[in-house]
Amino acid sequence: MPHFGDPSNPSYGVSTGTTIIAVEFDGGVVIGSDSRVSAGDAVVNRVFNKLAPVHDKIYCALSGSAADAQAVADMVHYYMEVHSVEMGAPPLVLAAANLVKGISYKYKEEMVAHLIVAGWDQRNGGQVFGTLGGMITQQPFAIGGSGSTYIYGYVDSVFKPGMSREQCEKFAVHALALAMSRDGSSGGVIYLVTVTKEGAKENIISGDKIPQFYDL
Repeated sequence: MPHFGDPSNPSYGVSTGTTIIAVEFDGGVVIGSDSRVSAGDAVVNRVFNKLAPVHDKIYCALSGSAADAQAVADMVHYYMEVHSVEMGAPPLVLAAANLVKGISYKYKEEMVAHLIVAGWDQRNGGQVFGTLGGMITQQPFAIGGSGSTYIYGYVDSVFKPGMSREQCEKFAVHALALAMSRDGSSGGVIYLVTVTKEGAKENIISGDKIPQFYDL
């Protein structure tokens, strides 16, 4: 019988069993995640940053196998750097989302990763793209990871089109806090990135600054 520590155990792989979220507002996007990384029932990293920049104003939120998701983000980062040099201009968010889609589809049999791509570009402003199994969909907001199953009701009832930057940041933090209180694979601190025309602003919310579910 396979056991923890045995590579034949399906739970052996290090996983970002997680909660990720991205939401767009007029002028940019907010991207957030928890920070817990697990292998089976063990927490192997409490403060892993699952928000990977693939260009100055484009980020990927990672979930699934930590190695797979990070490998995809690294490949997209490389190609976005090359693409921006060739074009002589910053890349479009859609270009990054299409790259994630292509890589996800090409390696769909070997790879376990789900990425949300979000950012800002000069042509279309703030955008959020969900990617799964070689498909991309643009959405006003997207959630993913094991903790997302606990918060669909919350995000569907609270999200309203036209929310301000501050409202979107609060929405993301509250959604992540609720998921972290319910999902054993989500926890640690909250990483939050707000991307606008001016650039990316990163923030870490930890300790007693994370809202408790009974205060929401």
